[in-house]
Formats: sequence, structure tokens, C-alpha cells
Amino acid sequence: MKFVALFFLLGGFFFTTVAAIGVIRFPDFYTRLHASGKGDTLGVAMSIIGLAIYNGFNLISLKLMFIVVFIFLANPIGTHVLSRAAYRSGIKPWVRKGE
Repeated sequence: MKFVALFFLLGGFFFTTVAAIGVIRFPDFYTRLHASGKGDTLGVAMSIIGLAIYNGFNLISLKLMFIVVFIFLANPIGTHVLSRAAYRSGIKPWVRKGE
């Protein structure tokens, strides 16, 4: 069971790291928001699932699963609200030069 927990923890670390690199490398607000929204949601959720598996199945693991469900609901909604507010405030999406 500890190997499964380690798999989830390393997967969470991987997705969080890739999301951080995406935030640094991408050119504009929307692409950075996409990288952080997708990568952090999956990375944090996998890390918490790994912690729940490592802890065993008890009340604490149930609470951790509720946190994962909340993250899967709240992060995409927050990302959508931020992108919509940015678009309405006049931040234009990035376009390649010459297009």
C-alpha cells in the first residue's frame, strides 16, 4: 500500500512542478492560468490522495477525500471566474506575431 501512496505523491509532485514551469514559461495571463489551474488541481489532489492512502482508511482519510472533492470543484470554478474577469476587464489573449 505504501508503494501506491508513493506513486500518488510522486505524481502530485510531478504535476505541480510541471504547472509551475508552465506558469514561468507561458507568454500571457490566460495560458499561465490554464497551466496553474489544470496542473495544480491534479497535483494537489494526487498528493492528498497519496496521503490518505498512506494514512490508511479511517476518519482522517475520509476528511482528506472531502478536501479532494472540494479542490476538484473549487479550482476549475476559480480559474473560470478569473479568466472571465480578465477578459471583461480588457486583457487580450496572446496571439503569435504575424497572425
